[in-house]
Amino acid sequence: MIQYFLKLFFLLIASLAVCCCSSSKKAQTDAPEEDSPIRTQIIVPDTFVLPEIPAEITNSDARASYLVMHYWDRFDFADEKLTRRPEITEQAFVDYINILSYVPEEKAHESLAYTLKKAETNNVVYEYFATLFDKYFYDANSPFRNEEFYIPILRQLVQSDYLPETEKSRYQFRLDMALKNRVGQTAADFTYTPPSGESRTLHSIRSEYLILMFSNPGCNTCLSVMDALTKSQALNHALSMNSPTRTMLTILTLYPDAHLDEWLAHLHQMPANWTHAYDKDMVITKERLYDIKAIPTLYLLDKDKKVILKDTSIEAIEMFFARPN
Repeated sequence: MIQYFLKLFFLLIASLAVCCCSSSKKAQTDAPEEDSPIRTQIIVPDTFVLPEIPAEITNSDARASYLVMHYWDRFDFADEKLTRRPEITEQAFVDYINILSYVPEEKAHESLAYTLKKAETNNVVYEYFATLFDKYFYDANSPFRNEEFYIPILRQLVQSDYLPETEKSRYQFRLDMALKNRVGQTAADFTYTPPSGESRTLHSIRSEYLILMFSNPGCNTCLSVMDALTKSQALNHALSMNSPTRTMLTILTLYPDAHLDEWLAHLHQMPANWTHAYDKDMVITKERLYDIKAIPTLYLLDKDKKVILKDTSIEAIEMFFARPN
């Protein structure tokens, strides 16, 4: 099935390349003749021109790798005017980051670093591309948000000679937080306190899977997320497999702030078969153990407390539990 979609994808790329080349040729055709008084005027194609993939590269994986490494070959990084043409540059950027999912992560990282390096041609263009990476890989509301793709960009930005120190400091903080609790790593341990007052640690929880949800009382989005999770057939099935001898799924909501009376007043709105707790000494916030960009923030951990999904969505969690065993 993947090969089928890749074939469709590259058929689309091929058709786009023909279209773009046609646009380029038209622009050249419309250029003034040699004896024109304005013959030095440069006519720029009003479109993004894709690279031509060599015909001898027929393997779909190899074509994808070539495309991500040569995607910007025909883009003029020296032209500041293109930063004011989102219908060209930003649309091309969105198409580019969509292609990254078709190549191995190492190749995607290589391509991302190479793209930002090419943008160093012009300081304005460099800063513009930095904001695009922020917008699509970091913004909490971006459907393309991807911390693993953002990390190689951050590593270059913090070393950049094209940004002021204040900007580099901001990116350094983001990099520090991005490197915490990455997928595959063991999640940072902390002490949580349920309403009973008997404090425990995250790592002491015995459960095949654990959904960790940072939330606040009175947060309407938190209530909506809780409602969606309680109605999820996949999660309810996992919860139904809990027994006195084995816990398949634990859902822990963690209140990281200081207004305990407000949290206690909202406990009756919380699902009864979940575990609800607060950070008594606010260690998570003070020591920045977790990158909580927004409330709620969701993590999925395995039995060893290794991160399966970081700062994830309801849909991603549902897909994980709905997958075939």
